Amino acid sequence: MVTTYLEKETIEQPIQSTVQLQMENILKVNNLEIFYGEKRAVNGISMDIGKNSVTALIGPSGCGKSTFLRSINRMNDLIPGARAQGEIIYEDLNILSEQINVVALRKEIGMVFQKPNPFPKSIYENITHALKFAGIKNKSKLDQMVEESLQKAALWDEVKDRLHKSALSLSGGQQQRLCIARTIAMKPAVMLLDEPSSALDPISNAKVEDLIVDLKKDYSIIIVTHNMQQASRISDKTAFFLNGDLIEYDATEKIFTNPSVKKTEEYISGRFG
Repeated sequence: MVTTYLEKETIEQPIQSTVQLQMENILKVNNLEIFYGEKRAVNGISMDIGKNSVTALIGPSGCGKSTFLRSINRMNDLIPGARAQGEIIYEDLNILSEQINVVALRKEIGMVFQKPNPFPKSIYENITHALKFAGIKNKSKLDQMVEESLQKAALWDEVKDRLHKSALSLSGGQQQRLCIARTIAMKPAVMLLDEPSSALDPISNAKVEDLIVDLKKDYSIIIVTHNMQQASRISDKTAFFLNGDLIEYDATEKIFTNPSVKKTEEYISGRFG
């Protein structure tokens, strides 16, 4: 757990949570600011993320939503000049602390990227690569974890007879579900999805959406999407970002039918973005 690796340590507030959802929170973000050099990309955001739910982040390109998403498992650390201030609380600890073991954090908070990125290895090795690195060597255990992960990613029936074929032989939609299975294998608590179906055909996109809805039984999911229909279909809560600010955050049904902020309504209705 991350707790073993970490020692504990104004702008206008957005409209949020006028509709109360009965859910436990897994993450609490307090006054988060993210900079690239001197440029501030995220402006003092505060929000709670529900456990076993899907939270959608929407907004036009360059509004800060992907930057915000990457901060949750410290992927922004890989960008020269990037720095964050504020708090992201997970298991009562600030994961932005310099004392955190980032490798351990990324096992707890996994990420799937916009473009499918399977390793140039077999389907089986794509799942077991990180597991072996984590010290799991027993073949029967690895076999079990491969099957469980692919089952959860709704891919097992399609690939069970070709596990030792190259992952690159899979279709784009299958590759993305393999990447989700690879993340599942590490048994994270939180899954971050950065436009995971934007490069997929409609049928593959529908499969990924169905998978996301199913996975929230076991995981807390945060998804960046430009697809308004997708956000409305699969998410429990939606956060609207604009120019680095969190403009509105509420139950998805309310955001899409009766938003509290005019800018949200204008974006949802396609008047800009």
